[in-house]
Amino acid sequence: MNIPYGRQSIDDNDKVAISEAILDEFLTQGPRVEEFEEALCSKLGADNAVAVNSATSALHLACMALGVKEDDLVWTSAITFVASANCARYCGADVDFVDVDSRTYNMSPEALSSKLKAASESGRLPKVVIPVHLTGQPCDMEAIHKLSKQYGFSIIEDASHATGAEYKGSRIGSCEFSDIAIFSFHPVKIITTGEGGAALTKSSVLAKKMRHLRSHGITRNPEDFIDTSQPGFYYEQQELGFNYRLTDFQAALGLSQLKKIDSFLERRRQVAKYYDEKLSGLNIKVPFQEEWGLSSWHLYVIRVGDMTDPSQRNSIFEKLRAKGIGVNLHYIPVYRHPYYAQIGYTVQDFPESESYYSQAISIPIHPELTQAEQDFVIQSISELVS
Repeated sequence: MNIPYGRQSIDDNDKVAISEAILDEFLTQGPRVEEFEEALCSKLGADNAVAVNSATSALHLACMALGVKEDDLVWTSAITFVASANCARYCGADVDFVDVDSRTYNMSPEALSSKLKAASESGRLPKVVIPVHLTGQPCDMEAIHKLSKQYGFSIIEDASHATGAEYKGSRIGSCEFSDIAIFSFHPVKIITTGEGGAALTKSSVLAKKMRHLRSHGITRNPEDFIDTSQPGFYYEQQELGFNYRLTDFQAALGLSQLKKIDSFLERRRQVAKYYDEKLSGLNIKVPFQEEWGLSSWHLYVIRVGDMTDPSQRNSIFEKLRAKGIGVNLHYIPVYRHPYYAQIGYTVQDFPESESYYSQAISIPIHPELTQAEQDFVIQSISELVS
């Protein structure tokens, strides 16, 4: 048996959508990308969407649009994929991390508040803070937003896990408490475009900036030209941008997938509920959910063993993999990676992140997971922890 922790759900409608797109005149820079952006806005409650070739690219563009530059400071969660921090480094900025909440594993507003107070006293506040909706569970965005008003930083939500998640009745992506929200459409995420991502924002100014940067910093719109005296073939590169474009056949897949997102979310929530029911009586910690949040359940993370002895978790992890269960770890604290460790972070500054790291295991959750597979996962965990 081979049970992956996550995988894409592709049906005949998706295949037809891709086939039709490939046969059309435009494979890239055609109409489907804009259609996908409009559909994302409609579904997620945003005013503007900028589709790109990955969530990493979207994070980079978001930092650039907010003016992150050399010697600026960006903070993100200590428990996240490295892209949440790398995007600031691409801009030449310094990066620091905020410890996580002991129950949700998201950025802790209390830890953020304490860190901001100390940073204010030392005169080194962040320009941007990037909270991460880990596993698909929303951060406490209202609390973080209040701190942004007090200390003057911008907010990029890393919602790579959270397409379809809700915070206090609103879909993540509406940017009620942030400047920009970033989504991922990697195959293991809620919907997929193969590879791909998007940046959503209320601000038409930020959206225009990100669209400009995703295509080499070039404009073909005469209204935006610096030199207005040129002939019809003219275009201008006005700043150093990138080739971060999404293709039309990727957008076609995204449009098809987006039509099914509610069923994907419902199935993921069924899987999570069944895990909750069957695993809660065991000697493990199942995910905690805030009453005001509705997770997209990209991941289901359990915690096992003694937080002072990671070898217990490691042993269970390896035994589950030996049974063909594709468990994973999301994530190694970013400050522990050699690239960031050389900058000089201290593990003692992140006690909750260290505790999480010593116990966490991501177990399989995706719409294609069968009842028999889920029962096998539950039985295997039960045998190992008992």
